[in-house]
Order: sequence, then C-alpha cells, then structure tokens
Amino acid sequence: MKITVLGAGLVGSAIVRDLAYDAQVTVIDLDQQALHRLAENVPIKDVQANLREIDDLTPYVSDCDLVICAVPGFMGFETLEKIIHTGKNVVDISFFGEDPFLLDDLARKKGVTAVVDCGVAPGLCNIIAGYVETLLDQTDLYLCYVGGLPLVRQWPYEYKAVFSPIDVLEEYTRPARYVEYGQDVVRPALSDVELIDLPGVGTLEAFNTDGLRSLARTLKAPFMKEKTLRYPGHAELMRVFRESGFFGTTPLEVDGQSIRPIALTAQLLFKEWKLQPGEMDQTIFQVIMEGRKGNQAYRYTYDLLDRFDAETNTTSMARTTGYTCTIVARQVAHGLFTQKGICPPEFVGRTAGCYENLLIEYEKRNIQLRETIREL
Repeated sequence: MKITVLGAGLVGSAIVRDLAYDAQVTVIDLDQQALHRLAENVPIKDVQANLREIDDLTPYVSDCDLVICAVPGFMGFETLEKIIHTGKNVVDISFFGEDPFLLDDLARKKGVTAVVDCGVAPGLCNIIAGYVETLLDQTDLYLCYVGGLPLVRQWPYEYKAVFSPIDVLEEYTRPARYVEYGQDVVRPALSDVELIDLPGVGTLEAFNTDGLRSLARTLKAPFMKEKTLRYPGHAELMRVFRESGFFGTTPLEVDGQSIRPIALTAQLLFKEWKLQPGEMDQTIFQVIMEGRKGNQAYRYTYDLLDRFDAETNTTSMARTTGYTCTIVARQVAHGLFTQKGICPPEFVGRTAGCYENLLIEYEKRNIQLRETIREL
C-alpha cells in the first residue's frame, strides 16, 4: 500500500508509525521538526507544505492508494473537500464542525469512500453503535461517556491535552446536540454536569459536548447522548473561561494588534496542557446501548480503559484514536469496507466483518474492549 498522511501531530505521528510496518507512507505537514522526528524513527517520505495554501492536492497524492486526513479541526472540512476532488479514498480524524454530508454528492460523483470522524469518540463509539444496531430489532438507547485524562491530577487544570488544544477548546464552545424522546435537543457545551464512578478510575464528572454528531442522523433511537469525562471541577473552570470571552473567535484589537482570543488562549494553555516527559495519560470509554430482539430486552455495555504505552512512547489517546483510524484505513484499502460517499464510522460497524476485524487488530495492539450483555 501507498498511503499519504496529512498531519504529523500527536495522533498523526501514531498513525504514521502504525502504517509504516506494511505500507509506503508519505507525510505532509508544515512543521519540519515534527517531520524530522518521524523520519528519524520510521521509513517515510516527508514533505513540508502548508496545506491551507494548496488548492489542488492532486500532485501530492497522485501515486497513493489512500489518504488519511489528520489535520486540526478548523481546517478539516476544506482539506477533506480537496482530497475528495482528487478521487482518492480517505479516512478522516479531523473532527471539524461542519456537516460532512455536505460533501456526500461530491464523494459519490468521484467514486470516493470517505470515512469521517474515525477516531475513538467519534469513531469507535460509532462503530459499536452500528454493530449493535445490526444485532437488535429495535434500538432504544445510546449513551457514551468518554475522556482522555492524565494519570496524575495536577492543579489548576487537572487536565492535559493529548490532541490539538484548539480542538479541545472548540468542543467547549460548540453547542451539544442529543436526542430525547425522539426529539433533537441542543444544549450548551459543558452543561448538565453529573458525577460517574468508573472501574479502575474512580469518580469523574461528565458533561455535554457535541460528540453525538452523525449518530443523531443515522441511528434510530429515541434516547441518544454523548458526554465528555474530566476530573471533577474542570467543567466549571472552563465555563468561566468561556463566559469571560477567552474562547471567542472574533478578533480583538490589543495594543494595535488584531488577536483572536481563542488562538491566544490555546497558545497560553498549550504549555500547561502539554504532557511532559514521564507523564502518562489514559483513555476512559463506556458505551451503553439498550434495545429489543424479539420479545427480549437487552443492555450492551462496552468498557475501555487504555493507558500510555511506555514501550513505544505513545499516548493512549494517540493509540485509541490513531489505531482505530489505521485499522479502518486498512479495511478500506483491502476492500473489506467499500461503501462510497461520506461514511461515518457507524456504516463501518454495520458492515459484515469490520467490527470483528477491529477487535482482532485491537488485540494485536493491546487495546482491550470489554463487552457485557445483560437481559433486562
């Protein structure tokens, strides 16, 4: 396989290292230092380029079989559109705010398989939703709790950003959508805080963020919600930041300079939120689905607790996000998943063999997903 990866950040780097075992990988990024660090450890072709300034990506991807888009969310939609125009299949983890289905007609016209939101959440949770939906005659409830956290809590934030900090901040401002009694409901991000006890972790807080995304459109269940997990107290602190204007996107004039508050905030927080050498992270994940098969009601619960891999020096969030992406990318490249158009991960979960293959590949990477089935 020949695969081109756009983005060499924390997750992009994990994607590249995983793919380099059985593919010829080209990596494109603006950061030459990030490219150099990758090239020192894995056999890749590195290309320094500003993807936002490139209108036609064809010369950059013409000789590859598949493209992976791992750019920050703020440039994800426009980059995905450029990739689709080249006619190349793509797996995307950029988690942008725009509706990906706006590109569905273009992708179908170009004959492109475009798997979007293909990380851990969204991503793995969607695959599970699609898979369980095929087991049930009627789906009644979908609930997801997910978070990436440092193993050790440290004041004042008790948080570390294990992916692009500005994408984290956008999660705290983007309205959260969920489904209640079959009706679409919109709530502010960081709202409806609740405490939840999770095995191996303890008590965390859960609050609304816009993680439901495509499932609100593709999954027929009267109750659907996703909540983000953090150490207790984080949501209140972030609400103070947001309501004080630190997450604003409208430029302000400061000493004659035009500054976007959210860009400055991201820069200031990055050094505080960056994992330092020796610090470890963990990914906590629980999906609960309920429904009926015949006359019997069932509850399916999926738990994942993954931690920093010291052997490969890879964060848990990079593992769970990046490896989900690479596994699905191989499914597309090898013809296990062939649906054309914009394909959220639940379409992968509905496709025979894809979920089972995901579990096999997770096991190879020491990612443990535990399934519990209970009759109600």
